[in-house]
Amino acid sequence: MATQKTIKNWSEEEQPRERMMQKGASALTDVELLTILIASGNKEKSAMDLASDVLALAGDNLRELGRLSIQELQKIKGIGEAKAITICAAMELGRRRQIGEGIERKKINKSTEAVSIVMPMLQDLNHEVFCVVYLNQASKILKCELVSSGGITATVVDVRMILKNCLLYNSNQIIIAHNHPSGSKKPSDADKYLTAKLKEGAALMEIRLLDHLIIAGHDFLSMSDEGYM
Repeated sequence: MATQKTIKNWSEEEQPRERMMQKGASALTDVELLTILIASGNKEKSAMDLASDVLALAGDNLRELGRLSIQELQKIKGIGEAKAITICAAMELGRRRQIGEGIERKKINKSTEAVSIVMPMLQDLNHEVFCVVYLNQASKILKCELVSSGGITATVVDVRMILKNCLLYNSNQIIIAHNHPSGSKKPSDADKYLTAKLKEGAALMEIRLLDHLIIAGHDFLSMSDEGYM
């Protein structure tokens, strides 16, 4: 029986770690980057074989990979809890980097700028989550936070809590956003009702609701741009 050829037995040019050292991370393929995260194989498959299996599970799509849970990754023989946790942690770091880059802009003047902040937080989730971006009078970001999490089709939002936080953060402008795991960006009747209710309540406190964004994967809808508010 042939001996499994491990990464350590490959030439330096073949080894993903060595390639990264020599040429930088951008020179590596998705499989090679995953191979580094997985680190080791088993008696049947190399780390690179397992990396290929992981990508295949996600349809060779990194966005879909980011949606996979620890338990789903463990369905692959050779991917245990530790490896699955490492992969999920790397996906989360990527999301947080995107969020950080958006927040660094600090000032929001249009819907696409707000989307760059909330989309990384919401696009990969399989359940509905609601978040709020708090702004000052000059449209500079004061805080961005998740305020509720629900099921596959709905989440409960406490309007009073949002308005209370506006006072706490000295915010007089807000943008709200939530995701549609179904992939449809069309606002539901509940979305329209919540928008109207929050806009009315905020106005009484001299707080402006600038927009309600619906995130559907890599697509989005701005209820303000589309005339829903």
